[in-house]
Amino acid sequence: MERRGPGEFVPCHPEPLRKDPNLVQIVLGARHNLIGGWMAEHYRSGIDSFRIARRQIVVVNSPEYIKYVLVTRHANFERKSPQMRRALEALLGDGLFISDGDVWKKRRPLVADIVHKRRLPEFGQTMEEAALSVADEWARLPEGAEVELTEEMGRLTAAIISRAVFGKSIAREAAQQVVDGFSAYQRAADSFNLGYFLGADEGWPALGGRKRRQAIAMVHGVVENVVNAHLAGEGDAGSMVDLLIRRNQRSAAAPLDVTALRNEAATIFMAGHETTATTLTWAWYLLANAPWVAQKLHEEIEAVCGSRPPTLSDLPQLGWCRAVIQEALRLYPPVPLLPRQAIEADRIGHINVEKSALIMIAPWLLHRAADLWDKPNHFLPERFLNGASINPFAFIPFAVGPRICPGMNFGQDEATLCLAILAQRFDVIPRKDYKVEPVCRLTLRPNGGLPARVMQRSTERRM
Repeated sequence: MERRGPGEFVPCHPEPLRKDPNLVQIVLGARHNLIGGWMAEHYRSGIDSFRIARRQIVVVNSPEYIKYVLVTRHANFERKSPQMRRALEALLGDGLFISDGDVWKKRRPLVADIVHKRRLPEFGQTMEEAALSVADEWARLPEGAEVELTEEMGRLTAAIISRAVFGKSIAREAAQQVVDGFSAYQRAADSFNLGYFLGADEGWPALGGRKRRQAIAMVHGVVENVVNAHLAGEGDAGSMVDLLIRRNQRSAAAPLDVTALRNEAATIFMAGHETTATTLTWAWYLLANAPWVAQKLHEEIEAVCGSRPPTLSDLPQLGWCRAVIQEALRLYPPVPLLPRQAIEADRIGHINVEKSALIMIAPWLLHRAADLWDKPNHFLPERFLNGASINPFAFIPFAVGPRICPGMNFGQDEATLCLAILAQRFDVIPRKDYKVEPVCRLTLRPNGGLPARVMQRSTERRM
């Protein structure tokens, strides 16, 4: 579903189902697209409970109860769902994103410190240089040349995160190998663990397969080499891996081994690369279909920066740029489902929750709840302007509570700065009549990518 009109744009989204799907439809639908199987009533705040085979599913889509699950009773709902853990464990091991219990408690402070917002100035120049490099590459393309945006934005964010995480010594080919490996892994991943719904509380181990094994080897080979180089004293001082290793060595707890360090480095890379790349891709799609917003954005960049490139220090004055990124995160949260597993029986509102039940918190649904947002399916970045008061439990693209993404500020500033630098010089126009379809297997991407023309903006058009 997609609609355009004078001064309004309703971007693409799946049409809600009109009747409850059966088990076969649920399994097949989930393996294609995890956001496509929701009923219209789920796009309102509230709480619901039903069963898939032998497993209780509790859909929590109310700010009040999201706070209960992710903050008040966090200890009982800290575990990611078995299907998420099983889908990612071969790639990320016991990395912070899917770990829990003592492992998570030990590693969270280490990782949170190295991606804390106070470190942003250290990485600002890296963001600027990488975005300017892509801008220069685009400038050398033939007029109206077409690019594939998910690939272009992935290459940009991979350059940023590889320099920030691993240091400037990593080869471009190695960074690209990690990007390609994760893309291949996502295509091969099974996003629906049937064993969990048939009664196995830990789910079934994910099946291998040659393509999946090759994708894992591509990622692990690069990351492990860099970690080993740092441990041997050959890494770049000041990179995130360098900070992680030094913090690890100073920790009073037992130090992490090479495998654990690799898992955390891989987790930071995946989270930092993939989520920002998809956010930027969706931002270009939204801007291209809302020229009145693009005009506001260009006027703002001109007023703040003139002809010089935007920098990290300009971000406080680039309110429209940030609002476009925030609205992209609302409409297309990179991780649109945040499933949790109940460690023990509990009660959420009027629902009695069984032990090992699946607690489904879905930013995809929450961000489009008709009773929480005005015109929830419209692209309206102005809803984030002028100090707008946004309920922190109604807008959760990075989760919320103790497990909120530690790189949230890094990612938002990176996306805002990259958008400003590239939008100053280029208009990005998706291929005419191309059908855009949001699909989620692990993260929310345009199905088949997003081909677009890159058009240089003349001096007159920038004014």
